Amino acid sequence: MQFKGVLRKMKTELTTQVQYFMDFEGDFVHVNQLLDKELSITFTGYQCLNCEQDKKIYRQGFCYDCFYETPRAGDWIMKPELSKAHLGEEDRDLEYEKKSQLQPHIVYLANSSNVKVGVTRKSQIPTRWIDQGAHEAIEIVEVPNRYLAGIAEVALKPHVADKTNWRTMLKNEIEDVDLKETRENLKQYLPDEVQEYYLASNKETEIEFPVLEYPKKLKSLNLDKNPDFQGKLKGIKGQYLIFEDNTVFNVRSNEGYKVNLEILGSN
Repeated sequence: MQFKGVLRKMKTELTTQVQYFMDFEGDFVHVNQLLDKELSITFTGYQCLNCEQDKKIYRQGFCYDCFYETPRAGDWIMKPELSKAHLGEEDRDLEYEKKSQLQPHIVYLANSSNVKVGVTRKSQIPTRWIDQGAHEAIEIVEVPNRYLAGIAEVALKPHVADKTNWRTMLKNEIEDVDLKETRENLKQYLPDEVQEYYLASNKETEIEFPVLEYPKKLKSLNLDKNPDFQGKLKGIKGQYLIFEDNTVFNVRSNEGYKVNLEILGSN
């Protein structure tokens, strides 16, 4: 069985165990059902997620030109504290920026390789945590716009990590942490204009990923260097596919790549 299409980050659903789905040209693949099966991934070209042209992907699924033009890749996305829609100031497209920035946002703690602080739209909870491979997470504040979330994150960064060690996350070298206690310890560092939005009663969310076998050593699949890959799928965590030979493939990092995905069967 073969599927063809442009890679986009896997869609997820949080049940007892995370359910993963990939969308290919008219076909919806339930990736959990591919565990323990031999898969073939063949790179066939590019398709920018903005202009849809066959142009080499630069970042975030966009070609070079689109990355610097589309409002979907503005600096405020990676640095929420740069958001200005609440002031009526445009970065690339004020209408788009108002729609994205002027909605409830969450500042959270997520534990994937270590406890980190992050920001996401409220509508992206728990998707954001799943994408980061967090096995536990908790909200700190819920604010009405992205700017307030950004300044809260900046204030907390000196006291807690803001990056995930993807290697540690994929090897499952993790420790459980009392996130409620960590949240309480961090409250004192929140900016005054954010203090009123502090969430004191939210409980931790625990997340279980569909992994049969964690890798011991990691080999990252690069489709530009290795356009034909075959391996047995042993797990899915974050946005990574984990294979029996310790190869890991970050689906989200390869957005905009056109591939053929073939299911060869199981041993």
